[in-house]
Amino acid sequence: MTPLPLRKKVVLGLQHTVAMFGATVLVPLLTGLNPSVALFGAGLGTLLFHALTGWGVPIFLGSSFAFIAPIISVLQSEGPGAVGGGLIAAGAMYVVFSAAVKAVGVARVQRVFPPVVTGPVIIVIGLSLAHVAIQQAQSHWGLAVTTLLAAILTSVFARGLFKMIPILVAVVVGYLSALALGAVEPARLDAIRAAAWMGLPPFHAPSLSWSAVFVLAPVALVTFIEHVGDVIVNGRVVGKDFLQSPGLPRTLFADGIANMTSAALGGPAATTYAENTGVLAVTRVYDPAVLRIAAGFALLFGLSPKLAAVFQSFPPGVLGGVSILLFGMIASVGIRTLSEARIDFAHSRNLIVVSLILVLGLGGAKVPVSVGGLHLELHGMALAALVGILAHALLPDSLEREERDPHAPGPAGPEA
Repeated sequence: MTPLPLRKKVVLGLQHTVAMFGATVLVPLLTGLNPSVALFGAGLGTLLFHALTGWGVPIFLGSSFAFIAPIISVLQSEGPGAVGGGLIAAGAMYVVFSAAVKAVGVARVQRVFPPVVTGPVIIVIGLSLAHVAIQQAQSHWGLAVTTLLAAILTSVFARGLFKMIPILVAVVVGYLSALALGAVEPARLDAIRAAAWMGLPPFHAPSLSWSAVFVLAPVALVTFIEHVGDVIVNGRVVGKDFLQSPGLPRTLFADGIANMTSAALGGPAATTYAENTGVLAVTRVYDPAVLRIAAGFALLFGLSPKLAAVFQSFPPGVLGGVSILLFGMIASVGIRTLSEARIDFAHSRNLIVVSLILVLGLGGAKVPVSVGGLHLELHGMALAALVGILAHALLPDSLEREERDPHAPGPAGPEA
């Protein structure tokens, strides 16, 4: 592929920043942390991730949703310093997981995540976010449809640079439409006018609280599964196996360091972002340098209260229109994974594994887990992935070797 000129990389990087902005800012808004610190931590964490993984993985790290409930609990009882200390401990858990994976070997981890498991898990990652997109779109369907149509038309009919930035074009079209319709809140516009162009975000130093550590650190057990799933999804989109190169131990270690760095500044935990994977799938531009440029924009927005205020003024309808396409693209990658692996759904074992993952992942199932004084909750993709892994490991191979009707259509796929 011909290398992209710098100006195109800059525009594509800005598109990635726009894609991750809403969710990255939403986590601190929901928990009580500062959005500007979250943006700065996401940018710095992403750059650290790229440096520690050899600059070759097109991944962006943003605020993790898995920590929302425990952050709220610790913040209300012990303050932002304790939150930072607990999240640093969660990041340290990733370093431990990295060492464990390196000891047992990535091949064993890969056997735990065959296509019959990863395919539906990827579908769950995309579709579990669908309600977020619809809720945003329902706030103003006119803006959502306008934004969505702009993305689709740009992706299908545009040429040159515009064809590679359908999400950015859609957001600009949607925002201009919102301004024309008076759909941007006046208070948001006042905040833009009043905000300074440059200024340091209000960083918070961490403090050690063992009670906060015991609440926040175990959440890493859940986000570990999410990390593996997101790295697999990213690799599927790009067409590379990032579990092997740079290797899952390195991506886990890098994610852990990024987590600790963001937390040390007073921001939320950082995690791999499905939104940016969706942008990769839409644009088919996989240059990691584009993601590093996006990280630079995130740092800039974190240091610019005025620019951050502009992005925070985006109406939910605009973000919903973009999210409908992005989240659907992620789910489509999961369907492609199953198709390319030629999973044979005439086998009961495959049907059972996929069915469990889809229903538990999309149905809102929650399983409380108590260990001593610790109380956790498995739900969503983490629960679905865990059940799928156990089902694939425990169901007897004899289910794969059931006699089939010789007149049944379609060839038998490989054993999953």
